[in-house]
Amino acid sequence: MTRTVRLVFFLLISLPLAAYASNPLVIKTNKGKVRGTLTADGQVRAFEGIPYAEPPIGDLRWQPPQPAEKWKGVLDATHFGHRCMQADIYKDMVFRDAGPSEACLNLNVWTPANAKKGSLPVMVWIYGGGYHAGGTSEPRQDGQFLAHRNVVVVSMNYRLGIFGFFVSPELTAKSAHHASGNYGLMDQNAAIEWVQKNIKNFGGDPHNITIFGESAGSMSVSTLMASPLSRDRFQHAIGESGGQFFAGRFDAQPLELREQQDTKFAQAAFGTSSLADLRKIPASQLLQESMKEIPGIQAHFGPDVDGWFLPKSVPEIYAAGDQAHVPLLAGWNADEMRSAVIFANPQPTAESFKAKADEDFGPDAAEFLKLYPANTDAEAVRSAGDLASDRFIVFSTWRWLEAQVATGNAPVYRYRFDLGGPGDKYHPAEIGAFHSDDIEYVFGTLDSRPDAHWRPEDRTLSDEIQQYWTNFARTGNPNGDSLPNWPTYNAKDNWMVMHLNATSESKPDAQRARYLFLDKQWGKPAE
Repeated sequence: MTRTVRLVFFLLISLPLAAYASNPLVIKTNKGKVRGTLTADGQVRAFEGIPYAEPPIGDLRWQPPQPAEKWKGVLDATHFGHRCMQADIYKDMVFRDAGPSEACLNLNVWTPANAKKGSLPVMVWIYGGGYHAGGTSEPRQDGQFLAHRNVVVVSMNYRLGIFGFFVSPELTAKSAHHASGNYGLMDQNAAIEWVQKNIKNFGGDPHNITIFGESAGSMSVSTLMASPLSRDRFQHAIGESGGQFFAGRFDAQPLELREQQDTKFAQAAFGTSSLADLRKIPASQLLQESMKEIPGIQAHFGPDVDGWFLPKSVPEIYAAGDQAHVPLLAGWNADEMRSAVIFANPQPTAESFKAKADEDFGPDAAEFLKLYPANTDAEAVRSAGDLASDRFIVFSTWRWLEAQVATGNAPVYRYRFDLGGPGDKYHPAEIGAFHSDDIEYVFGTLDSRPDAHWRPEDRTLSDEIQQYWTNFARTGNPNGDSLPNWPTYNAKDNWMVMHLNATSESKPDAQRARYLFLDKQWGKPAE
């Protein structure tokens, strides 16, 4: 072999090795090395199923997440870890993992193939599902496409239902913090802590973290902003359809009340409230019984005001200004629960809607009907859909935005997702921009939705939203890239709302009077 041939051969074999050295598929974490894979287009490195805490099984069931044990060798991170224990609740949830398990505290990282160490903003996703369902392996939440926009995307599995939110006097008594419940929220916090400690080696900047989520994931974002355990771990926050600001319904209940409720449930369902006995029950049986309706027993297994993770209710923490003072971008979809009215039998009429207004709002019914008019049957159906959406999720998100404007000392941006989709297997077009409709637009995963015949405006809007979201993750401001201007949301700026549509534009809030009315009826008056 001549000298020239040897030199050419050396260069040929050295180039891929050099590329691998600068953009490795084997990354060192604080617990051991992990091996990922390149996505099909070669543009993103994917690391899936990385443990961020010990499996919460045996004596660790209903305990705060414990640090993962170190491992030897290289961990295969080329497939999704198990999702957490849950029933098949939502027909549009499609998973690519091996199934539900208690051993589920794992996360995924998608990072650009050319990312330099510690250089890129990090977006940590929290899925929705009412704190009872969800998982990171859903195709619609695949982070690889968002990572094309020079961000690092992380998603974690966290405990759900009875596994994540069970409360008992015995758990409280054995806790060093005299608290119980909220284990699913603590899982989220532990995953963000893992990101702080490890994401630099994946190309992410541990000092530029944005948490974002939808539905219960959005409620979680508002709660993580409130908790003294988590509020200093991130720099920006995005909430899509949900805030832990419900007035009565779905509120985080006091510890003592939850102790009583959950103890009654355990006695009725299993004949015991002994912690040792309950930890012996197989996970499948625990799940099955927790999903049953028991007459006279209230058990919803959601967040509680435990005195530690949440020393006070979320609204109280914000009112005192003790939440994270970080930029917030939040909003909701135009037709969150319109489907419940469209498919109701019988449908509301002008007469029935007015009668219901008298029943629910009494002497304030006339004011209510000015805000939710019902002069015709068609108008009544429309207003009933608006009210259903407001009651379900919109009002709580509005209260969160208002609370952050009042005491958050950081920019706030509000949106409404207006573009109704073309319809698909699970969502007929007539229900409009329904709850969760935004997820595929945010992640650039429109093609993951079965049977949807996407239009040019859908793809244009998805591109715009991804630009807004990643701009915000980068700087705390969604503007840039020749996008329509998005003003901040506050009284000084005329309460401007970005309407995300075929042609997106910002406009003054046309429905503020509606939410101020609801605030008088359902919550404390807005400041």
